[in-house]
Amino acid sequence: MAGAYANRKVLPGFKLTLGFTVAYLSLIVLVPLTAVFLKTSVLTADQFWAQITAPRAMASYRLTFGASLLAAAINAVFGLMLAWALVRYSFPGRKIVDALIDLPFALPTAVAGISLTAIYAKNGWLGQFLEPLGIKIAFTPVGVLVALIFIGLPFVVRTVQPILEDLDTEYEEAAASLGASRWETLRRVVIPALFPALLTGFALAFARAVGEYGSVIFIAGNMPLISEITPLIIITKLEQYDYAGATAIASVMLVVSFVLLLVINLLQAWVARSGGKES
Repeated sequence: MAGAYANRKVLPGFKLTLGFTVAYLSLIVLVPLTAVFLKTSVLTADQFWAQITAPRAMASYRLTFGASLLAAAINAVFGLMLAWALVRYSFPGRKIVDALIDLPFALPTAVAGISLTAIYAKNGWLGQFLEPLGIKIAFTPVGVLVALIFIGLPFVVRTVQPILEDLDTEYEEAAASLGASRWETLRRVVIPALFPALLTGFALAFARAVGEYGSVIFIAGNMPLISEITPLIIITKLEQYDYAGATAIASVMLVVSFVLLLVINLLQAWVARSGGKES
């Protein structure tokens, strides 16, 4: 009797919930992704290759994926520092800073792009001081990087922050009492505990940056071969009714993004498994 009771599920209806889950994911995720590849299949192999390897497309790949990876890496470093300051220290305005981190979530992307452009343009609040120094941000690839950092920072902070709150300071105190320096404590105690969450935040920030459009097009300048992102090329082809060309480039973004996220997730699983073995 006890064994039968133990085997009962807390929530009944596994078949119903599984069927609903599969149907929902199919409609929301699988069907649109399948449509991308089906629309691309109307192209011959040579046409497909010509579309995805055009100089303009290749330049946009380098900018989109390169800037997204760099922005996610920068956010991983400074997002960790910001989360550390919010969790470990009390200072005037802490609540305000904590609330401002979520601003990119709530702010429309177009508003973010216009605001960044107004700040970093040559006659903007900061741009007017940077321009005489030869530093140009707006309408350059650097502007794309700034926009991607802005929209990706909350993902890292909000992923690391709860893990850091649960990390007992006694471990750091024990390491210090054993003679470890601050750097050794950070490298051997804090970072290993936060690394899986940090990787998750990195992956989320990267995924958001790859598909970002609204906040980038205003500050990028959208110059072909220089500051044009891949989503803009897709939109341009759609406006020209080149649906097959748009889906061809979209499929490349989809495959590359999936591979990169898969590698990050495998690395995260490996880190978690390694940590479990050590403990």
